[in-house]
Amino acid sequence: MSDSMNDEEKSLVPRLRFPEFREAGEWKENKMGKVLKESPRPITMNEEKEYSLVTVKRRYGGVVSRGILKGKSIKVKSQFSLEENDFLISKRQIVHCACGVVPKPLAGSIVSNEYSVLRAREGFDIFFLEHFSRQPIVSRSFLKCSIGIVIEKMLFKLNDWLKEKFLFPPIAEQQKIADSLSSLDALIAAQADKLDALKTHKKGLMQQLFPREGETVPCLRFPEFRGAGEWEQTNLEQLVDFRSGGTPSKANPAFWSGSIPWVSAKDMKQLFLDDTEDHISTVAVDDGAKMASPGTLLMLTRGMTLLKDVPICVLRRGMSFNQDVKALRPKKDMDGLFLAFSLLANLHRLLKMVDIAGHGTGKLNTDELKLFELVRPQSDEQQKIANCLSSLDTLIAAQSDKFDALKTHKKGLMQQLFPSPEA
Repeated sequence: MSDSMNDEEKSLVPRLRFPEFREAGEWKENKMGKVLKESPRPITMNEEKEYSLVTVKRRYGGVVSRGILKGKSIKVKSQFSLEENDFLISKRQIVHCACGVVPKPLAGSIVSNEYSVLRAREGFDIFFLEHFSRQPIVSRSFLKCSIGIVIEKMLFKLNDWLKEKFLFPPIAEQQKIADSLSSLDALIAAQADKLDALKTHKKGLMQQLFPREGETVPCLRFPEFRGAGEWEQTNLEQLVDFRSGGTPSKANPAFWSGSIPWVSAKDMKQLFLDDTEDHISTVAVDDGAKMASPGTLLMLTRGMTLLKDVPICVLRRGMSFNQDVKALRPKKDMDGLFLAFSLLANLHRLLKMVDIAGHGTGKLNTDELKLFELVRPQSDEQQKIANCLSSLDTLIAAQSDKFDALKTHKKGLMQQLFPSPEA
């Protein structure tokens, strides 16, 4: 048998198979119309009654109540009534894989006619089909069967998609795969809940450990500092030295061939910064590129990001930085990590200072920043607070790594549990 024939046969079975199905033979090709059938159910509704309106959001894991997104139930006129295990497809968002199974708690909810409502045919497991729909080959078919120029306005042609062909195993193997992936999804969801709980705890703790605006004593204080009196009123100019950054000439390749991290807005997504996407050379530094030493705080002072956030980072190694970023070097008796947490605790005040520059870009005025009022305790209390919150950040980072590792594991498992006909 030729290698090409071997490759073709291998593409009809997954690389990883549960022991009881290893001799079950090839997966069989079916049109989606033989797998799912459209099942709309128009109803007449009591306008005095409040119904739950659902939607499909991939980032939320599939079918969810709009109340989660909007914070309340919504009154609508007659639409489609849903049953448990219906399969929803958003006609406008399916290019983003917005589809999923209706869970039992949302049975009796409704959707608008912007959705297709389908049911699994006999011989097919609906939960297997939900995982199946996350495959890249299926995602591409959603785009192929949508029409329009602007991706956000494309309209899904369900009848075209129901003619698409894919590989499916017998229902017993479908159910085994679905159970395995659903168990992994439950574990991922539990890890996400833990991560959210840690972040919520940190947010609440910061509100307690730092004085409220206009006050000089926090609500919560470590026992050894409860009689230490009020925190000192000060401003940023008294606490740090400001320094501006710059961009080495892009016309000189020698400036961009080194190992020195160069910080721009895209790198400022975490508190502690170890490396960056772009790097410059010692030649660029010798030519005048600005450097900041470890322990320096970087604050974004210009960019679209400022319309919703003020990124603040603490450098763990020496780095250079661009002109949209200010370096804040802590002065004597000022713990840099404490200052970073203090600024984050006052993020709402910083956001109020953001002005709109040209083309809708946010901007923080340096002179106003220097006058930004803060309060601080003595050095030992600064360090105690910084160490406490830093330890919590370490827990959050570890939990985030667990969460990401599980998602990566699932992605790899999916690649092995489903055949790759294009391989």
